[in-house]
Amino acid sequence: MKNLIYSLGFLLLCGWTPVQAQEFKLNPTSGYFQNKGVDVMAFDDIYPEGHQSGVSLLMHGNRVATNGDLRFEPTPGQWQPVPVQRERTPDAATNTITTALSFPDSSRHLKGFNPMIYPDFQFNYTVTVRGEGDAVVVTVDLDRPVPPEFAGKLGFNFELFPGALFGKPWIMDNQQGIFPPQPNGPTLSQPANYPHSGHFNPHPLTDAEHLSGHGQGYNPILADDIVAEPYAVGKRFTVRPDDPYNKFTIETQGAELKLYDGRMNHNNGWFVVRSEVPAGATRGAIRWIIRPHVVNDWLYPAVIQTSQLGYHPNQPKVAIIELDKRDFKREKPSLYRITEEGEKEVNVADGQEWGQFLRYNYLRFDFTGVKEEGLYQVHYGKSVSSVFRIAGDVYERGAWQPVLEYFLPVQMCHMRVNEKYRVWHDLCHEDDARMAPVNCNHIDGYSQGPSTLTKFEPGEVVPGINIGGWHDAGDFDLRVESQAGESYILALAYEAFQVDYDATSIDQTKRVTEIHQPDGKADLLQQVENGALSVVGAYRALGRLYRGIICNDLRQYVLLGDAGAMTDGLVGNADDRWVFTESNPMHELTTAAQLAAVSRVLKGFNDTLSAQSLEAAREIYQVTEVSNPFFKSAKIHAATELFLTTGEKEYKDFLLSETGFIVQSIARIGWFIARAEKAMNDSRFTQAIREALPGLHTQLEKQASETPYGIPYRPRIWGAGWDIQELGYHYYFLHKAYPDVFPPDMVYNALNFILGCHPGSNTASFASGVGTRSATVGYGLNRADWSYIPGGVVSGTALIRPDFPELLEFPYLWQQVEYVMGGGSSHYMFLVLAARQLLSDTY
Repeated sequence: MKNLIYSLGFLLLCGWTPVQAQEFKLNPTSGYFQNKGVDVMAFDDIYPEGHQSGVSLLMHGNRVATNGDLRFEPTPGQWQPVPVQRERTPDAATNTITTALSFPDSSRHLKGFNPMIYPDFQFNYTVTVRGEGDAVVVTVDLDRPVPPEFAGKLGFNFELFPGALFGKPWIMDNQQGIFPPQPNGPTLSQPANYPHSGHFNPHPLTDAEHLSGHGQGYNPILADDIVAEPYAVGKRFTVRPDDPYNKFTIETQGAELKLYDGRMNHNNGWFVVRSEVPAGATRGAIRWIIRPHVVNDWLYPAVIQTSQLGYHPNQPKVAIIELDKRDFKREKPSLYRITEEGEKEVNVADGQEWGQFLRYNYLRFDFTGVKEEGLYQVHYGKSVSSVFRIAGDVYERGAWQPVLEYFLPVQMCHMRVNEKYRVWHDLCHEDDARMAPVNCNHIDGYSQGPSTLTKFEPGEVVPGINIGGWHDAGDFDLRVESQAGESYILALAYEAFQVDYDATSIDQTKRVTEIHQPDGKADLLQQVENGALSVVGAYRALGRLYRGIICNDLRQYVLLGDAGAMTDGLVGNADDRWVFTESNPMHELTTAAQLAAVSRVLKGFNDTLSAQSLEAAREIYQVTEVSNPFFKSAKIHAATELFLTTGEKEYKDFLLSETGFIVQSIARIGWFIARAEKAMNDSRFTQAIREALPGLHTQLEKQASETPYGIPYRPRIWGAGWDIQELGYHYYFLHKAYPDVFPPDMVYNALNFILGCHPGSNTASFASGVGTRSATVGYGLNRADWSYIPGGVVSGTALIRPDFPELLEFPYLWQQVEYVMGGGSSHYMFLVLAARQLLSDTY
């Protein structure tokens, strides 16, 4: 016995660990099932239309399947009905998670941001997930059987991430196959749910007939009339039998399994494994056994996160090392310089323990003292970072310029955009726009009230608004906040950095833009002008601001490719886009502030548009009523920019009269009031602001300490990259005005986060085409080609609740890889220019 103990101790010292039983146990801290490197989550997340909800499976560092739940379609898309989650009950004692849900969610039936059409079947159900040894068992119980009209329509779906499966094998009973890179026929026609729609809202604001395309051809809201024939049908399905890290099996103890390809009727669909609820079934209607393969000795490999672009010699330089929280072994991180002769170690040190954030532990490796220019790479154990530069000119070329050279020109509306041999898109939306219908709850958050608020009748052509603007994301709409907001950020960038870069020809008369064809004009000012042409032009035509311009039906909305194909260019017919108006003091006063700043930088470049921008800003400021404190912040913003533009006493007096509110709201207002405080030259006002700043600094320092990145990471649905950029952009103005209170670190930290120093295994730069590795699959106009727009900045690493950071290489996850206007790329460009400016003073 003694010899046995000694032998066991010797084996443990040599690194041997005893094989433990593979069991899925509900962790009461995390709230999900864990078995070494495999996790099963159940209804932690909140976004089923974005493939983030239901039962989810994470295997050895990757999310492989999700959205395990009841759905009315074999392959639902963004507009198909989703249940409402009532209650989620984890119970460690019974090793179960039980979730109560219901159909319909009446708050989304023919109303809301993206209206849905719910079938006429109201019922409650539960999904119970239980850990049983090396498997989890999923059971679905209904409170009533499925009516005959929905026989075969309701089923339990489990969605498989397609980006990791193309060219990989599967087995269903005695059948086998390969997941194809494109959906393959034949198709299957079946009765749609639409004729059996429910009546869950007595006064629906959405026209169901218009939303469904009046039954004329394909429409993405009808996702069940034509689907792909299942690739296979059976009782036992195995995914990736060739790969122990991604292999899992689903076995049904009831209704058979069917493997569908969701891309047949939605380009952004996933593969789906589905069991239909049998006729008459209630309790135990669905029972699946999911058995993932668990690799016993697997640990999450160390991930080294650095800026993919690199660092200025005088910039703080910290690599973040992300570790499995079960990994207690520590290596020494080291920095290598890459030369013609090979690698040379230049710095090695113990990593600074930061602690746990989300599901990982973190080390910080500070190499700020390394200033010699060259190529570098960080090593930690067997892991290496991407190669990056340390150089005084690191921000001088290919850093901020792609935003101006590519992204902003490509996004321009009412324009043909050429790049030498390439046409990014043809002349588009010449037929803008007709007045939207009243009492209309449209798609993507657009809504028109009981009046058009203008002299134009519903359906009437509004002249003069088919000029300027940028397509917002891949949706091609023009929202007032994205158009005015984009111009504003660019205007402040021009004021702060005086960038006269010219690589593009823009002809607003001929409606042609030529990328990499200089025209002797500052590209930044031309882009400021482009946004103002849309916002001011619409203001003068309508007599008020627009809410935005958007296509009028869902088939147009999902267009992939050339924006010029959306409408026929003929004014006044059924395919014209609609222009919406609204009464929204927040939007109106914020736009007034933005136009006031735009007028400053356009003076001397386009004097007419400059004067019109200022006139609109003044008028909006005068007529907009303020009824609550939230709107008052926007009023102060408008007064600040109008004062900076005009120097007039009216605006200064208003700001002075609101000193108390400004001080109380310094966290929200400080960044823009900082630019006006000294110009106001009022000692009492200055003193009041100064006394509020230490508290704001403490608040920001506390936020920065939440993560190892020195910047807060608080995503909801979308990745937090855009919010982090905006925080850095705001912080720059605080630093410039009060450098004694606000050191520049948060500017650099925000920039490094975007450029690759962010959580998760994908350390790509969010700025497409910038850095060694970047997001080269983006949710833009060319997403169907798995491509990108240089200078576009994606939303970035999202949080799969409760604790899994994820950035997938997949062009249809808007919450991770979407491009947008109104800050998505321009805030990034601003941060690079800010770092460049701050560091140039020290080099």
